[in-house]
Formats: sequence, C-alpha cells, structure tokens
Amino acid sequence: MPFVLDASTAASWAFEDEDDSRAARAFVRIEEDVAVVPPLWKYEVLNTLIVSERRKRITSAETAAFQQDLSEMLIEVDSEESSTALLRLARDHNLSVYDAAYLELSLRRGLPLATLDKVLRKAAKKEGVALL
Repeated sequence: MPFVLDASTAASWAFEDEDDSRAARAFVRIEEDVAVVPPLWKYEVLNTLIVSERRKRITSAETAAFQQDLSEMLIEVDSEESSTALLRLARDHNLSVYDAAYLELSLRRGLPLATLDKVLRKAAKKEGVALL
C-alpha cells in the first residue's frame, strides 16, 4: 500500500548517525510500495542536505550519492492539493503550510504518513491519519 513520505523521514536516511525505527520502517517499505510526496518535498530534502553540507555533517559527494539513491526509489509526486484544506489544517493544528501539505495528502488519498516531526504526528493522529 502506498504511503506519504515527508522530508524529515527521507532526509534522515542520508545520515548514518540518525537511527530511528520509524524512518527505518519507511526505508524498508519504499522498496516495495510507492511513496507519495507533495511537490515541495524535493526542495525540503535538498535544503536539509545543503544545510548539512554547510555544517560539515556531510560532503557534497555524499549529497550527490544520496540524490542518486532517491532518484531510484519509488516516489510519486502528487500536485493536486487543495489550498483551502492546507490552510484549514495549518490553522487547526498550528502547522506550517509545508507540513500541512503532507497531512492534506494523507487525508485526501487515505494513506498512512511517515514523519519524524512531533507536531505533524500529533496533528495526523487528531485527523485520524494512520502513522507509519
């Protein structure tokens, strides 16, 4: 079954020192199931990588290798979001519109959400969205 993959989960895969069982489950699952993401996902992941390079956490070569790995994964970009729903979710749960995009996608498509973000996890539970 497909699932919604947020940037916090995907970006964590780039770092050896990040060990989270939720991220590990999503990594295993993406080998067989499609991960669905909103259009902003790519930019959020790339931003995490470039900030990590600047902080000397990873190298540009590691960023390039990780980008190649991501390009080979089953990831579908969904751009059908509803601005009205995004704003409602952001308001109701004190989320950024960026985080609301993942929740809106999960709700609209009836898919579980893979996220490491505590506030987004709490909002998902309140909205009845299953968490990976």
